[in-house]
Amino acid sequence: MELIFEKSKPGRMGVTLPKKDVPAKTGIEKKYRRGKDAELPCVSEPEVVRHFTNLSKMNFGVDSNFYPLGSCTMKYNPKFTEKIASSEKFASLHPAQPQLVRGAKLTQGALEVLSNTEGLLCEITGMDEYTMQPMAGAHGELTGIMLIAAYHRDKGNKKKFVLIPDSGHGTNPASAAIAGYEVKAIKSDPTGVMDLEEFKKALNEEVAAVMLTCPNTLGVFNPHIKEIADLAHRVDALMYYDGANLNAILGKARPGDLGFDVVHLNLHKTFATPHGGGGPGAGPVGVKKALAPYLPTSRVVKKEDGSFALDYDRPKSIGYISQFYGNFLVILKAYAYILLLGKEGLIEVGENAVLNANYLMSRLKEYYDIPYDKNCLHEFVVSASPQAKKGVRALDIAKALIDRDVHPPTVYFPIIVKEAMMIEPTETESKETMDNFAEIMINLAKLAEEDPEAFKDFPKNAPVCRPDEVKAARDMDVAYLT
Repeated sequence: MELIFEKSKPGRMGVTLPKKDVPAKTGIEKKYRRGKDAELPCVSEPEVVRHFTNLSKMNFGVDSNFYPLGSCTMKYNPKFTEKIASSEKFASLHPAQPQLVRGAKLTQGALEVLSNTEGLLCEITGMDEYTMQPMAGAHGELTGIMLIAAYHRDKGNKKKFVLIPDSGHGTNPASAAIAGYEVKAIKSDPTGVMDLEEFKKALNEEVAAVMLTCPNTLGVFNPHIKEIADLAHRVDALMYYDGANLNAILGKARPGDLGFDVVHLNLHKTFATPHGGGGPGAGPVGVKKALAPYLPTSRVVKKEDGSFALDYDRPKSIGYISQFYGNFLVILKAYAYILLLGKEGLIEVGENAVLNANYLMSRLKEYYDIPYDKNCLHEFVVSASPQAKKGVRALDIAKALIDRDVHPPTVYFPIIVKEAMMIEPTETESKETMDNFAEIMINLAKLAEEDPEAFKDFPKNAPVCRPDEVKAARDMDVAYLT
């Protein structure tokens, strides 16, 4: 497919602008201005439309095909929330507008949405307060660790370490390190959860926090969670809940009741908002009362007259972690989703997510190795180790899935499982969709037995097929800037 610049023909126009009726004026110094017009492509309107329409056909998204990507899967985004977020009253509202002008309530509705969403998330997770500012799950995770660091600094605690199980998300150690802590990885025991005895050995007065995904990336719930929290609190270490997997226990257990002090949420996964290439994210962070003074400014507060305002008087706050109120329209979508489902609907979300994952696992266990062969929660991990003995790796199976109109699952994570493929169907998929995926996976397992060489050419039908996986490392082209 040609680049838009390759379609360009000098003098061709796609739009006609009216003549300027005001004098040209710029405050930019001449030395900073262009000497000639920007070299933009010259194409007609039909060419522009066709170009970007054809590009869109190359996308792979949850609106087009099955997307069983663990561990932070984006599930299907219901269109009613998109309609609500496109409402003129919200979409055209600028957050810098005054809250009240001559009695007109310009931003009161938006502030009320933020306040109400905070309240709902507190109820769902067992936290006391929330900040809606973080722009994604990883951003929320970093915000949570910054809150923990602020708590310890304020108390004068001499803390040095953060404990994380070896099955944890890769952003966990990254966030801890950015916040200034050293990371200690705790190995998993034979059941797939953090080894309790190894945890006890690593726990001491220098530990600032314990970061846990619950259930973990293997889809396994840690039965020792309350004991771990109690032990951590004895040395004034805080419990951090990686909320990527909250949908597995939604309506069944609240992180705050399990002993967690901080939680971040992935709204794209638990509450069906966009994510990554599908749209901007949001990663709200909830805390127990002890950490509330450190939440980012500003805070939405409800006044005695029932109106809402922004509170900037937060002397212990970690400050702004994003502009304005975060990704407001994403938060609005989550708010609408929660209101539509209600308590009973949210419970059903968790139940169906767990049911779907266990159904798929039961269909695949005869053909792939299941390293932790027991009932899972919302996701599970299979290993392509048997296929690897024939020369077919997890990556080869992932590439083959692309040709079969299925997004590959996460491969080679968690790192404690060789040839790992992490699969999460989410609760939004039908039995027919999962059966189709299971049949494809089974057929690929059979093909690996009969003709392993066939996998070397997959995918054959993608816009980009099989690039040389090591060429960039083998033939490095490095530019040194002086």
